Amino acid sequence: MSTTEREYDLTIEGLNCGGCVSKTEKALHGVDGVSEASVNLATGRARVHAGDSVSPGTLKEAVQKAGFDVATETFRFQVTGMHCGSCVSRVEEAALAVSGVVDASVNLATEKATVEVVAGTVEAGELARAISESGYSASPIREETTGNDQEDAQATEARALKRSVAVAAAFTLPVFILDMGAHFIPAFHEWQMQAIGQQPLYYLFFVLATIVLFGPGLRFFRQGLPALLRGGPDMNSLVMLGATAAWGYSVVATFLPSILPEGQVQVYYEAAAVIVTLILVGRYMEARAKGRTGEAIKRLLTLQARTARVIRDGDAQEIAIEDVVQGDTVQVRPGEKIPVDGTVTGGGSWVDESMITGEPVPVEKAEDDEVVGGTINQSGSLTFTATRVGNDTTLQQIVRMVEEAQGSKLPIQALVDRVAGVFVPVVMVAAALTFGIWLLFGPDPALSFALINGVAVLIIACPCAMGLATPTSIMVGTGKGAEMGILFRRGDALQRLRNTDVVAFDKTGTLTRGQPEMTDFEVMGDQQEDELLRLVASVEQASEHPIARAIVAAAEARELNLSEVSGFDTATGKGVIAQVDGHEVALGGAGYMKELGVPTDQAGNTAEKLGHQGRTPLYAAVDRQLAAVIAVADPLKETTVDAIRHLHDAGLRVAMITGDNQHTANAIARQCGIDEVQAEVLPDGKVDAVKALQEGGRAVAFVGDGINDAPALAQSDVGIAIGTGTDIAIESAEVVLMSGDLQNVPNAIGLSRATIRNIKQNLFWAFGYNTLLIPVAAGILYPFIGVLLSPMFAALAMAASSVCVLTNALRLRRYQAPMQTEGPSPA
Repeated sequence: MSTTEREYDLTIEGLNCGGCVSKTEKALHGVDGVSEASVNLATGRARVHAGDSVSPGTLKEAVQKAGFDVATETFRFQVTGMHCGSCVSRVEEAALAVSGVVDASVNLATEKATVEVVAGTVEAGELARAISESGYSASPIREETTGNDQEDAQATEARALKRSVAVAAAFTLPVFILDMGAHFIPAFHEWQMQAIGQQPLYYLFFVLATIVLFGPGLRFFRQGLPALLRGGPDMNSLVMLGATAAWGYSVVATFLPSILPEGQVQVYYEAAAVIVTLILVGRYMEARAKGRTGEAIKRLLTLQARTARVIRDGDAQEIAIEDVVQGDTVQVRPGEKIPVDGTVTGGGSWVDESMITGEPVPVEKAEDDEVVGGTINQSGSLTFTATRVGNDTTLQQIVRMVEEAQGSKLPIQALVDRVAGVFVPVVMVAAALTFGIWLLFGPDPALSFALINGVAVLIIACPCAMGLATPTSIMVGTGKGAEMGILFRRGDALQRLRNTDVVAFDKTGTLTRGQPEMTDFEVMGDQQEDELLRLVASVEQASEHPIARAIVAAAEARELNLSEVSGFDTATGKGVIAQVDGHEVALGGAGYMKELGVPTDQAGNTAEKLGHQGRTPLYAAVDRQLAAVIAVADPLKETTVDAIRHLHDAGLRVAMITGDNQHTANAIARQCGIDEVQAEVLPDGKVDAVKALQEGGRAVAFVGDGINDAPALAQSDVGIAIGTGTDIAIESAEVVLMSGDLQNVPNAIGLSRATIRNIKQNLFWAFGYNTLLIPVAAGILYPFIGVLLSPMFAALAMAASSVCVLTNALRLRRYQAPMQTEGPSPA
C-alpha cells in the first residue's frame, strides 16, 4: 500500500451537466488507490488525490471509459547520446517516471523523444532534467524550430566523430602494424626484438593504446560507466568493459607480470585500440547514413523562399519571409518561388506544384485560385493575398506531419525495444559465462583464451542494429512518401496500410471530378443542335442546380449567346419551364414531361442506354414537343480506372460507397471494375457501410474527401484523405494524398508494403546476426574446427551490422511507384 499521496489537477473535456460530473467522479473513485476526487463543472477541472502507485495514464483511461477525456499536452526533445535499443528503453523509462507523464516514445534514428503529459502538470525543463539524469542529453524542441537544428546537430556529431576517428586511427595504426606484423612475418618479429626489445615494445603499446582508450574512447566511459553504475548498462557499457578488460589485462602483463600464472603473460593492447577505433568508424558511418535518412525533410525545407515581394504603402518591398503577415499583397515574377500560401488577385500563370503534390504537370492559376508556398511560378506574373504564413503554411504543415510520422513508433518497434532493453544485461551474463567456462575448461593459456572470448562476446553483441532497424526505415519511407505527395500523418499507418484487404472509395469528388458535366445531347426532331442547346441553357441560367450549371457551361463552351427568359417556373425535384424567344421551353425527367403532356416514347431506348452508362437522362421539350434527350454525369477522374486496376494487381478488392441509386452505381462500378457496391447510402450511413465491409475481419482503407466522409475515415482501419478535400476530412485521416489524383492510392499501399518489407529485412539481419555470432564469439566452433573470433573482428562485425541496416533502409529512397504520371509542361 502506498505511504505517500500525490495530487493531480486534471482538465476534463466533454463535461456538459451535473450528470457528467457525477459520472466522472465515480469513474475516478473506481481507480484503486484514489482517495479523493472532485470535479468542478464550471472550470472543467478535476482534483484527484491518489497513492503514488496510481499513474496519470490510469486516471486518463478511467475518464475515457466514462465517455470523457483528459486534456494533455505534448513535448518534444532532441536527445543525444543514444546508440542502441536499450538506450531508447532507458530514456522512455526516465520520462515515464516523472509524475504527470501519460506516454513517452523515443525514436533512435531521429534522436527525438515525444512525451505526452497531463496538461499543466509537468514543465519541459523537468522532463529534460529527468532524461539527462538517465545519462543522455535532452533539449526541448520549440514549435517554431525547423529541421535545420537537427541537421546542424547531426553535422556537428559527424564532425566530432570524424576527428575522433582520425586521432584514434593515427595512434592505433602503429600498434596494429607492429603487433600483427610480428605475428605474421617472422623476420619482422626478429627485427623488433633486436632493434627495440620486448619490454620497450610493451611500453610503447601501452602509451599508444592508453591515448586511444582515454582520448577518443573516453566517450564510452562518459556514457557507459554511469549507465553501468545505475544498473542499466547500455552499448557504451559493453564497449567500455570489453576494451578496458583487454587493456587492463595488458597493463598487468606489462607492469606486474609476476602476479599472472606462468605462460599467461600476454598483451592485448592492439585489441583494445582497434576495438575503440573500429566502433568509432562504425559510428561515424552511422551518423552520415542517419543524416541521409532525413534528406526528405531537408529538401522540403529548402523549398521555402527566403524573401517575399510585398506591396505596402503602394510600394513593392523585398522583405524576409518571416515578416510576411496574413493579408499582405504579394507579387511573384516568372521563375520565382511562391513565398507563402494565398489567393490570386491578379495576373495568370502556370505553377509547378510537383514538390507538394507529386504531380509533374504544372497547374494553371488565375484570379481566385489558391497558391501554395514553396511551389514555383513558371510563365507569368501573379499577385495574391497571403492567407497562411509562418508555421501555418501548407509546406510547414507537411514538414511537421512528416516529422511526427518519422518520430512515431510502429507496434513492431515496441517489441524490439523491449527485447533490446534486456539484451545488454543478458549479453554481460553471457560474456561472464564465456569467461568462466574458458577459464575452467579451456586449454592453456586458459586465462588468455577466457579474456579474448569474453571480450569478443561483449563487443559483437551490441544491439545497435536492433534499435535502428525500424526507425530508419520509417524515416526513409515517410520521407519518400512526402516526395510523392503521400503524407503519413501517423507512422503506424505504414504498418496497418500494408495489411489492407479492401479499399473503399467515396464516389463524388473521389472517384469522380465532383462537378457534373453534360455528356450527351441527342436531338429528337429536326432542330439545329446548337440552337436547341442555346434555348435550354437560357432557361437553366436562372437555376443554381449543379445539372443546370453543367448545361450552361456546355453552351458557354460552344460560345452560344444566351437569351433573357420570362415566366420562369421550377417544379422542385422535377424540372423547369420558361419562355425564351417566343418559345415555351421545358426541361426535366420523364415524370415532369408526363405532367406537361409531352410524349417521351420515341426517346425510351436512348434514355435507357444512357442510364445503363451511369448517366442521368433528362428530356427537353419546345412548345410541348419532345426536342432532345440530354445526359449529365459526374465524370470519372482520368486516373480512376488505372488506379483501380493497379489495386487489383496488388491483390486487393475495391468497393464504392455512394448515395446514387443502385442502377447508376452498378453502371459506374462496371465502368471502373469495382468489385463491391454500397449504393443509396445516406451521408450518416457511411460508417455502417464501412463496418459492413469490415465484417469477417477484413481490413478496410477508406478513401474520401468531404466533411461527411470524416466519420467513415475514422471508422476505417486506415483513413486516406484526398488533399484537395476539406480540412475536416484530412484531420480525420491517417494518410493524406496531397493531390486529387488517385494514382497515389496504390502508390501509398505499395510504399507501405515496401517499407514493412524493408523493416523485416533489417530485423532479420539484426536478430540473425546476434543469434549466430554471439555463440561464435563465445568459441563454440573452437572444439570442432579450431576457429575463434578475435575481438578486433568482433568490433568490425558489430560496426558493419549497423551500417548494413542503415544502408538497406536507404534503398527505400529508390522506391519505384507502381503508378507514375508524366505529362508535358504547357506551352
